[in-house]
Amino acid sequence: MYTAWVLKHKPESLKEVIGNGEAIKKFLGWVKVWRNGIPKKRAAFIYGPPGVGKTIAVEALANDLHMELVEKNASDYRTQKTVKRFAGLASQYGSLFGGKRIILLDELDGLTGSADRGGVKATIEIVKTTRCPVVLVANNAYDPRFSTLRRYCLLIKFERLRASQVMTHLKRICSRESIQYDEDALKFIAQRSEGDIRSAVNDLQALAQGKKRLIYKDVSWLGYRDRQEQIFTVLKMVIYGKTCVSAKKVVDMADVDIDMLFEWIYENAPAHLTHPHDLAAAMNALSMADVYRGRIRSTQNWSFLRYVIDYMTAGVAMARVNTESHEWIPFKFPNRIRMLSKSKAERAMKLRIGHKVKRKCHISAVRASKEFLPYFGTIFRNNVNMAAGLAKWLDLDPEMVEYLAGSEKKGKAITELLS
Repeated sequence: MYTAWVLKHKPESLKEVIGNGEAIKKFLGWVKVWRNGIPKKRAAFIYGPPGVGKTIAVEALANDLHMELVEKNASDYRTQKTVKRFAGLASQYGSLFGGKRIILLDELDGLTGSADRGGVKATIEIVKTTRCPVVLVANNAYDPRFSTLRRYCLLIKFERLRASQVMTHLKRICSRESIQYDEDALKFIAQRSEGDIRSAVNDLQALAQGKKRLIYKDVSWLGYRDRQEQIFTVLKMVIYGKTCVSAKKVVDMADVDIDMLFEWIYENAPAHLTHPHDLAAAMNALSMADVYRGRIRSTQNWSFLRYVIDYMTAGVAMARVNTESHEWIPFKFPNRIRMLSKSKAERAMKLRIGHKVKRKCHISAVRASKEFLPYFGTIFRNNVNMAAGLAKWLDLDPEMVEYLAGSEKKGKAITELLS
């Protein structure tokens, strides 16, 4: 059975949690204060960037201290009524067998927005009256919407992990999975993760699962998708590129797919190529790129992709001949994306698959669609047998399988293995 390594190899004890030693020590001290009565700060607010071990630390502590953990994602419980139903009674009583209880409200960022309807207010009320430790987890504790909530919480900040710390965990996983490795390969994955240990583990699984040895060559291609490259830098290199080669290189740097990059260029070219002849040439190049995109969709012949890239990057860059330098103009998000029914259908499909993952991995569907689907796509396009196992485990329907596989032919091949 397929199991995500972030779950299979997650720490069971605080001793196994990587990094943030001071923050964990502060958190542990606060929980132990509850043994002597209710402290002034009845809730701990743990915050920091994604993938640094915030939730894992809470789960590991509950394990170490033999506490009953009552855990929910706040993004799934956003209204006043549902927050009170989940955490209200739980915060007032002990566990069924008289043990200690700790309440975890994860992904608190999900309590914001138009769908809130009192979720933050209800959380504040629970924190003010709770008779057992309440832990809140979010990426940003200093969101203005949490200003009142912060006054009742002990703030504990988790920092990004060092590459050496991430490597320690990757080595541990390789040892458990009986995978030999090159130090340079793990170092590359760790550095690329930018302190996000969950991302590093997902990358390691995508690259190493099923192999006996992981070498640098297996991971070096990840460098072409460096996460530090922002879309605005990419656009600047296309629209203001001096040579065809430099303009075409941005495709490897962009952390978006070809279709999305096309929309970014299409949206912003008119504002930055102000001379009529230059703009006409750029739009002509983009129209040719769109023609080949259409041929790829109709024939599934991906050899046309090189023409799409040439026209949308080098074609646009070389169109800039007469446009004079002007003051800085900000880049805009492609509004056309919002109007494409295909985009709506794709988001709906991702969310449907996210709900399947949610049932198995106990995380929110939104989070599942963002973090799991890119790796599922790689697996479904390259490993039919593993894809079939995943599809069976998650109970995916043929439409979902075809979407992840990227083509009707591959989707059918995977579906046949399920019968």
